[in-house]
Parts: sequence; structure tokens; C-alpha cells
Amino acid sequence: MKLKLIYACYLILGILSVGLYEGCKPESFGDGNGLTPSGLTASFTITPVTGKNNTYVLTANTNGVLGVKWDLGDGAGSNLSKTIDTVFYPDAGTYNVVLTAIGKGGAQVTSAPQTITVATSDPNSGNLILGGKFTSAADDAKWIHFIVGSGSNMVINTSKSVMTSNQTGFQAGAIAQAVTLTAGKKYAVDMLVSGSGMTNSWFEIWIDTKAPVNGQDYNSGKNVLALNTYAGCGGSAFNGKLSGLSCAGTGNPFIAPTTGTYYLVIKNGGDNTGVTGVSFTNVSLRGTN
Repeated sequence: MKLKLIYACYLILGILSVGLYEGCKPESFGDGNGLTPSGLTASFTITPVTGKNNTYVLTANTNGVLGVKWDLGDGAGSNLSKTIDTVFYPDAGTYNVVLTAIGKGGAQVTSAPQTITVATSDPNSGNLILGGKFTSAADDAKWIHFIVGSGSNMVINTSKSVMTSNQTGFQAGAIAQAVTLTAGKKYAVDMLVSGSGMTNSWFEIWIDTKAPVNGQDYNSGKNVLALNTYAGCGGSAFNGKLSGLSCAGTGNPFIAPTTGTYYLVIKNGGDNTGVTGVSFTNVSLRGTN
């Protein structure tokens, strides 16, 4: 009788343990616990916003959906967002939008792409930079290359559609492009950057009316954005928008004090810019007001 009672107690404890284990399985999206939700779909609609240039509402099907990621086709990749989101495309072009729906247990379903065709760049927020994607020698030709000291340069890498800067020994290489800005107007600069991590080095964006001179450093005007290991960023691997990674500079927006020709300068240098150097693409300079 005593043995039966002990056996019954162990059986009850075992059942309770299984129930507690099952009840404690996380079901929030992204945790990858293996649960497969039923009816999870990744479908969505695109609706142009009347009266607003190049603006669209993306609406995801929410059946079984705990979260969504949108890839807007603008080179920024897939990012967590809202099931109903308003997006703005400042530049003319064709954009393939893809939705990833996330359900229980982190299960993910990806939609087929839907295309948004933007016929005309927004007159205020359109990109003033030419050749900012660096996909060809023609893009590279839009830029002025100059160096500061010997042994430093920036070279185009068409296989990655980026520019790669590899400097060592406290040298710096740079590129620049002339743009016309309007007095009193606000502008924002940005780009996608990636790297393996720098040591005692910097990656800086400058804007000024001074023209660059080969063999001379450029530190005139406003240092708007920067990765700078001395300031605490860029020392470990990084990948994303410079505006979000920057820890130095005055920050966006830049207000043009006068109307005329300015130079957007991208400068990279220092002791060691890392195994891969600093790669960047999708360079933009836009009006914000």
C-alpha cells in the first residue's frame, strides 16, 4: 500500500512537471521555440495617399500575426514595424516591397514582392547626390577623389556596390561631391555603412563651401555625422544607417547659411580601419523642411 502511494505521488508530480513545461513555453515572436501557428499568412495591400507625393499606406493581413517586418526595397533591408505603416519614397524609382509575417514561436512567412513605381522625385526631399549607390564606374565618376598623406585611398568595389576605404598609419582618404544648397533650408545626410571594426580611427561626413584639395586634410565647415573610436563608436563590427550609428558630429539637420555651391565630403582614416575597411552605399543629402 505504501509503495502504491509513493508511485501515485511520483506520477502526479510527473504530470504536473509536463504541464508546467508546456505552459511555460514562450510564444512571443522571434524566440524560435518551434511552435507553428495555423493560418499564418504574409499578404498585404498598398494604397497611395491622396494629396501626398510618393506616400503609401502598407496594410498587412493580421490573421495569426504577432509582428511584421517590412523590406521597402530601398536598400535598408527588412525591419520590424507596424502592421499598418505609412511609407514615403523621396526618390523616383522602382521599389519591390516584401512583408515578413511573424507568428507564435517565431515562425515566419515571407510574401511575394509587390512593386511600387515612383515616377518623380519629391521636389523638397529628393536626393541631391548623384552616383550614391556606387554600382558602376559611372557612379564613381560623379565623385572627386582626394587623399591626405601617402598610402591612403578610397576605391570602388562594384561586386559589393559600395566604396571601400582601407587606410593604416593615421592616413586618410576622401571623396567629395558638389551640390547646390539654399540659404536657411535644412538638409539631412545619411548612408548605409558597414565594417569589421576600427582602431584609433574615424569615418566623417563634412559639409562646407570650401573645395577639397588633394594632399590636404578636410576639416572645414560642419562635421555632421561620424563614427569615431575616440568618441566611443566604430570600434566593433557595425552595419546600418550612419545616422543611427553616429556618436560624433553636430548631427542632422545641417542648415545652409548661404545659397551656393557646397561640398559633401566623406573622409575615412586613422591608425587601422579594420580588416574590411569601411564600406558605404546609398549616400543621400536631402531637404527636410
